[in-house]
Amino acid sequence: MTSNASPEALAIVAELQAFIEKASTGAPGPPVKPSHRVPFHWPPHPVSKDYHVLPSDWTGRSELNVDGEVFEVHIARTAQGVFGRVERVWNEARAGTVEEVLEKLRSGAEPFFRRQRAIAETIGATERFQGAVRDLEPVQLVKLLYCPDRDVAHEAQLAIETQASSALFSAALIAVLRDASHPNRRSAQWCVLDMFEDLPSFCTTPESQADAVNAIRDLLWSASDDYARTIYKAGVVLGGHVCSDESAKALIECIGAPSKFGRRSAIHAVFHLAEWMPHYRAQIIAALTEAQQGDPEPALREFAGAMASDIEAGAYEHMTEPAFPEED
Repeated sequence: MTSNASPEALAIVAELQAFIEKASTGAPGPPVKPSHRVPFHWPPHPVSKDYHVLPSDWTGRSELNVDGEVFEVHIARTAQGVFGRVERVWNEARAGTVEEVLEKLRSGAEPFFRRQRAIAETIGATERFQGAVRDLEPVQLVKLLYCPDRDVAHEAQLAIETQASSALFSAALIAVLRDASHPNRRSAQWCVLDMFEDLPSFCTTPESQADAVNAIRDLLWSASDDYARTIYKAGVVLGGHVCSDESAKALIECIGAPSKFGRRSAIHAVFHLAEWMPHYRAQIIAALTEAQQGDPEPALREFAGAMASDIEAGAYEHMTEPAFPEED
């Protein structure tokens, strides 16, 4: 942890660690393989516009009960059918009867409610979240990186990025990279790595940047999987974005990591490191040649040899990284 972090930043880390321990009972365990991010778009297109329903047509009223919460429904009866509108959630439906409209409104609004419930559950709220993610407290934003809904995590990431220069988040984001127990850590770590492509914006001191590099190196070193392509991205951040002497040395070292996922990522990423920091070419080629001769994975021996040849030749393209059998 960054030694010169502010008391407020350290408080965020402490609450984050309690959050991780609660989710994982404090015991290291395999991460959950996250699904792909599905961008959320709301509100949906209002169906009443397609049928030219007039403002004067909305004369009826009904109610929709969702999980004990009652929503007023505006009803319009027209020659084209019955239309319903729930203004509080910006949702409309069309059907043949009011009952059918209510059911379509319920099912149509479920993605909206599901997202709000996911946010509430992640930050520890008891009721569905009805505010704006950008208005949450810093520690709540960090917690949301772990949300099972990856689009919510993405929204939290965007909100954190707007406050990057505050230096409030660096210690907590490094703690996310070092998390070895929360089930949803891979998607959270991916978000952090995406932010750390611009590392100086978040980690404004040499000490905090070194802490971040070490955390990424340790993530590569011991990875049990490459869920969400997090381990791949870790190598790219070190070799293609940070590009410091510390990150170069860490990445080259990871060519010999215990984790085959970490080794694969490092073998790929040193190709970009050689482009950005050519004075490391000889050291990179030596490490790749050693891996070509001694890596326990045949696919990685071939991969390392191809990378060494490409770097020596000054190639602009490189061999596609291999997949392991369990990733099929």
